[in-house]
Amino acid sequence: MNYLLKFHNAIHNKVRYKLLLLVLFPIVLIMPVALALAINWGKNFTYQQLFLKVNTDLAVSHDGFMRIQQGYLNQLKNLAESYQFYIALKSGNKASVLAQVEALKKRGGYSFLRVIDTTKKTELLKQQVQQQVQKQRHSSFLISALQGKPKVGVEIYSSDDLQQISQALKKQVELPLIKTPRARLSKQTLEDRAMVIHALFPIKNETGEVVALLDGGVLLNDNFQFVDAIRDLAYAEGSLPEGSFGTVTVFLDDVRISTNVPLKKGERALGTRVSNEVRSKVLDQGEIWIDRAFVVNDWYISSYEPILDIDGNRVGMLYAGFLEKPFRDELWKALVVLVLMFLSLMLLSAWAAIRGAKKIFKPIERMSDVVHATQQGDSKQRVGFIQSTDELGTLSHEFDDMLDQLQQRSKEIQNWADSLEDKVEKRTQELKKKNQALQNSIQLLRQTRQQLVVAEKLAALGELTAGVAHEINNPTAVMLGNLDIIIDELGDKAAPIKNELDLIIQQIYRIKDIINRLLQYAQVDEYAGDITTVDINYLVKDSLKLINHMQNDYLYEVKTDLRSSISIKVNSQELQQVIVNLLVNAIHALPKISDVSEIPKNKGKIIIKTTNWNNKGIELSITDNGNGIKQEHLKHIFDPFFSTKQQGEGTGLGLSISYSLVHRYGGYITVESELGKGTCFKVWMLSEPKIMEDDEAIAEQLKTIS
Repeated sequence: MNYLLKFHNAIHNKVRYKLLLLVLFPIVLIMPVALALAINWGKNFTYQQLFLKVNTDLAVSHDGFMRIQQGYLNQLKNLAESYQFYIALKSGNKASVLAQVEALKKRGGYSFLRVIDTTKKTELLKQQVQQQVQKQRHSSFLISALQGKPKVGVEIYSSDDLQQISQALKKQVELPLIKTPRARLSKQTLEDRAMVIHALFPIKNETGEVVALLDGGVLLNDNFQFVDAIRDLAYAEGSLPEGSFGTVTVFLDDVRISTNVPLKKGERALGTRVSNEVRSKVLDQGEIWIDRAFVVNDWYISSYEPILDIDGNRVGMLYAGFLEKPFRDELWKALVVLVLMFLSLMLLSAWAAIRGAKKIFKPIERMSDVVHATQQGDSKQRVGFIQSTDELGTLSHEFDDMLDQLQQRSKEIQNWADSLEDKVEKRTQELKKKNQALQNSIQLLRQTRQQLVVAEKLAALGELTAGVAHEINNPTAVMLGNLDIIIDELGDKAAPIKNELDLIIQQIYRIKDIINRLLQYAQVDEYAGDITTVDINYLVKDSLKLINHMQNDYLYEVKTDLRSSISIKVNSQELQQVIVNLLVNAIHALPKISDVSEIPKNKGKIIIKTTNWNNKGIELSITDNGNGIKQEHLKHIFDPFFSTKQQGEGTGLGLSISYSLVHRYGGYITVESELGKGTCFKVWMLSEPKIMEDDEAIAEQLKTIS
């Protein structure tokens, strides 16, 4: 720890180390960057070459696959066009025909090979073709053969298809699936289908009519001779380094049905499945995979392509690849050697720089020692004679002269400093006392002014609300009384207008409730309101109905994004008053129909959003693209009687009352606005609020949930 501290101090205090650091910085910075780039380039280049090779291997494997298919078709062609077979078929010598077919079956390695006589079984063939059309199976394949066109391709046989041919074939292809790392999740435990190279060759008579078909198939399931032949073709001896080996696999869907990939020593990985990422790209998307891939239990440089059946459907994959580990080990060995070379070069460069810097910086260090001694009070130290005729030698002599002059000036300054120090100290103490007194006066003045403003506003509001309540409550009581008399007088005749009368009564009570809320604003502690569980989304929709009439005077459209799923407990009428207040303010900020000569392309927009607030409540935002509010007005926007609207459009009480109502339930309301672009009001309400009667309590409540 002490050594590190000394080294840190040396770097910050010695010119030699600072300049040396500047010299070494390019070496320390550029060489590691160059090393990183070289490593990255070497790695990428190596893998690019490996990917090019495996791509070529896949092309060779694909070509071999196609050649093998064509080879089986050519074998059928040679038999069908042989004179001996044609004579036996024409003369009806079934024994000779069957003997020749059986010989080709054994010689060619066919899983099944049969002759279909089209002259004697015409109706049966037509029925078979019709059934295959209904199953959407290889109908086009068989029809083409009946028309005289030889066909060969891959086909998937179900367990029932195999049983119709041979019970032994059905048992032969049954393959238990082995759980494989990185494979897609599946409940399948057994693969009982077969992938078959199916070849059909028509036999024609002298007139060109198809009289029979040679129908042959070769199972690819457990066909190791097939994959080993393709592997030997793609990965000839000496094509891979020692320790690596090439592999070829045929997949039915994503299951290895024929492979030379080892599961463990001496055992092929039959029944294992391909990784999910390879399956997605090759089988699901129909693309070719050229990249690293996890194969059974290790990483391989791999290439996959989809295998298409006779109808063009993706039914499996053809794979070619080789073990990555030997290449990876060689790459890391090369990278280690490269790193060691770079480190050796960096150390050699650093050693040369340090040796050279030591001679150059020695005079500078001597001057630094003299400066340090002078700072410690030893003013007699000098640089002295330096055996150098360059700029450093000249600098040392001038440095000694400067020290002599500096010592003389220092004595003169000290005398002046002694006389000034006392005067400065006295003046400083006086200024500190006056400054503290001024700060206290300013703080007291601010507090007094704020209290006076609040007191005047509340006094005016209390007097106003009391007068308004008295003046409005009397007419509403008279209206309710007269309505009761009208209903009694009309009796049953009032039934047609009962809804209208109920609506009038409801609105009168709403007027009385609004008056009560005005009184509540002035005397918060005397009013609490009936608290119920409220769905904010429903309340927003209901509030929109109350401002629909304003579309007759203003150009706007309303968009809603109501995603809140939390109910809150609040007085619904009070919260609706807040929402309507904010909506009306937003509408008033938009253009009036009477103020424009034609309807603009972009109408006014009001966006209403509700979301959950930290799973503890709801967040409501109302945004408009209207005139906006000046920044100097924002701090007064919730003050009673403050309004930015034109005269006659508002009293300045709406936002003040809304602010009071929201805060009383432990909520919070904010505003953001930009002049000319619009305004956004946000309201946060708790799902389980507590009635707040004190600003400090509200602040504490918000602090606990934020």
